[in-house]
Amino acid sequence: MAGVLKGAIIGCGFFARRHIEAWRRMPEVEIVAAADPQIALAEKFANRAYRSAEEMVDREQPAFVDIVTRVETRLPLVRLAIEKRIPVICQKPIAPGWDSAVEIVAAAESADVPFMVHENWRWQPWYRAAKDIISRGEIGAPIGYGFRTRTRDGMGAEPYPAQPYFRQLQRFLIDEALVHHIDTARFLFGDIDSIYAQAGRRNPLVTGEDQAILLLSHGGTVHGWIDGHRFLDPDPDGPAMGDAFFEGELGTISIPNTGDVYVNRSLAWKNTVTDGYRGDSVRATQAHFISCLESGSPFESGGRQYLRTFAAVEAAYRSAAGGRCVSLSEILSPASK
Repeated sequence: MAGVLKGAIIGCGFFARRHIEAWRRMPEVEIVAAADPQIALAEKFANRAYRSAEEMVDREQPAFVDIVTRVETRLPLVRLAIEKRIPVICQKPIAPGWDSAVEIVAAAESADVPFMVHENWRWQPWYRAAKDIISRGEIGAPIGYGFRTRTRDGMGAEPYPAQPYFRQLQRFLIDEALVHHIDTARFLFGDIDSIYAQAGRRNPLVTGEDQAILLLSHGGTVHGWIDGHRFLDPDPDGPAMGDAFFEGELGTISIPNTGDVYVNRSLAWKNTVTDGYRGDSVRATQAHFISCLESGSPFESGGRQYLRTFAAVEAAYRSAAGGRCVSLSEILSPASK
């Protein structure tokens, strides 16, 4: 591919604003069209606005589409793009359940259409810095880790005011928020073998779980936890939406909410990123997508790879429902491994 890639965006709601802001700062890309049932929203994203995604892709024939709609719409929209042989970057979660996620990935693969999941947490620069430190052996062989995520938007009679549809989701905190940490744990420590989860609902005005803690195992040698709720502002406030630590045989990495990275309590990487969303991670994710389209390299969060993250989410829900540790081998079929 050469020159400016002309893409289109489907869905122009709350988080799509993060996407379009990042696309507009990428000189190698131009978003030429946008589709949303609320045409006024689409008009804010591109000069050519459509209510119908079908009409948009037929008329515009974009070089790629960015799908940022509600999860229940993902399967038909991905199918639409695949039928037109248009590469896709799709916001997580890719599907409302395991079977439809597998169907999406299988459809893209059978048509040989590039498909990547927009999973931006692993692209936050403090986690990229931590990955480099671990890879250089500075803390020795990894032993364990912990992620704690906090923000105070789940309280009161009108929780999640920026994204009020969160209140009606059957699967909420793990599916929408802790999935980021699950995927980042995979990025840092390899595939997850099993999960034990406890989850509950604290605010009665929310349908799904709004508090959860997960215990994860990687290859039987690295074990970690992910602890999340949305009833407390982080202290100190900052872009990382919580804190994290990683332990090895030779020392520790700690990342406070500021995004700075410490090795054995000494500052190893200072966060100076001020542009974009949470370390400009949306732009980094989208830049990776474009780079791989141009080079033909595999995506870090391509469909087949991301099924392993999605399987871990599924395992967490099965664990919370059944009160038992769930192996991912229960979920990953031979076709999806």
